[in-house]
Amino acid sequence: MSPFVIVLLLFAGLSEAAGRILPLVARRPGMSRTFVAGLLLPGGLVESAVFALWPLTAWTLAKLVLSPPLQGGGLAWTPGLVAPLVLAAVLAFPLLGPLLHLLLFVGVGAGLADPLAAATGLGWWAAAGCVAVSGAGLGIAVEAVRRLVVRLSATEALEPIA
Repeated sequence: MSPFVIVLLLFAGLSEAAGRILPLVARRPGMSRTFVAGLLLPGGLVESAVFALWPLTAWTLAKLVLSPPLQGGGLAWTPGLVAPLVLAAVLAFPLLGPLLHLLLFVGVGAGLADPLAAATGLGWWAAAGCVAVSGAGLGIAVEAVRRLVVRLSATEALEPIA
């Protein structure tokens, strides 16, 4: 990946994390800025890592679907593919439209399906299925971890201080 693509992925991850964290901050006005930054930076890095893993996961799934093993380095982000992802992450803010956010992610996935289909020889629909399943799997995994962290944080907050 080029440095420009890495910067775009980091920006998309930070924006996605901000879209998830800032509504929580708005409901709790007494939160300190350092605590919010402490949530935002790791959350942004995790979201960036998930975005970076999406093409690799789709490529791996396509390898499992095809009977002859695939050769080559796999599918990677390009600036043209990652730019709509950055826009989708910016629109992650709930007040700006979750439906539009979802539609942009579907558009990004469709954009990933084209190079995957060309690189693997799969049909477009099969490649789109690999991209969709990998994206949904990554999203479910991150949501499970997010809920676990919230649950553990709530447990720590309820413990009595001795």
